[in-house]
Amino acid sequence: MALLASLHRHDRAIVVTALLGVVVISWAYLLFGIKMPAPMPGMEGMAMPANWSAAYLALTLAMWLSMMAAMMLPSATPMLLFYDSIIRRQNPLDSTVSPTALFALGYLVVWAGFSVAAVVLQYGLDRASLLSPMMRTTSTALAGLILLAAGIYQLTPLKQACLRHCRSPLDFVMTYWRKGRAGALAMGLRHGLYCLGCCWMLMLLLFAGGVMNLAWITGIALFVLIEKVAPAGHWIGRAAGVALILWGGTVLASLA
Repeated sequence: MALLASLHRHDRAIVVTALLGVVVISWAYLLFGIKMPAPMPGMEGMAMPANWSAAYLALTLAMWLSMMAAMMLPSATPMLLFYDSIIRRQNPLDSTVSPTALFALGYLVVWAGFSVAAVVLQYGLDRASLLSPMMRTTSTALAGLILLAAGIYQLTPLKQACLRHCRSPLDFVMTYWRKGRAGALAMGLRHGLYCLGCCWMLMLLLFAGGVMNLAWITGIALFVLIEKVAPAGHWIGRAAGVALILWGGTVLASLA
């Protein structure tokens, strides 16, 4: 027993290193690895439909998968580490790496599904000539509607319910605990669905600010992290909702 305990004493460090590695690799890909066709000088804000070849489709999906991992995993880390701690206390002689990895996998599968949907939406907007080469909507009305819808959603009961589950690892574990590796995957999927319910409209803001706009990506990622882990995160989220409503309303009013 002492030998088994000794073998698994570094599991926590392995889990933390793996999470950090995925996040760093995802951000590195966003910063240095994306090789999407660059717009011609002076054409950055114009709607020019892309050539949706198989290679372009694969690059677009890889971009969204990397963005979701880079933006969402940091805010999910408290839940993953809490789950790892519970597993260790329940089974001190077993490794926690595998079940924690399965939990994380379930979480990422949900966001992979969202990434596929985002690519489909991007394709539709592109075919309708509503996206610039920087993947920002060229329609002021659509940008205003996205901002307004994101702000309204921030204040809805569904958003608040999902946010509560994301902010409280203890409540989530006590309510949805499942044993074994299949249970770890199921819990990861469920937590991912709550996270999706919390943040999907925030992710659509990328189309308003530019899917390839790294400053916009970073800002949304930081907001998601603050909303989920800061003591007053739920109030910050509500305040952001009001700000988005005012911003979207101002954009739409400018069209009148």
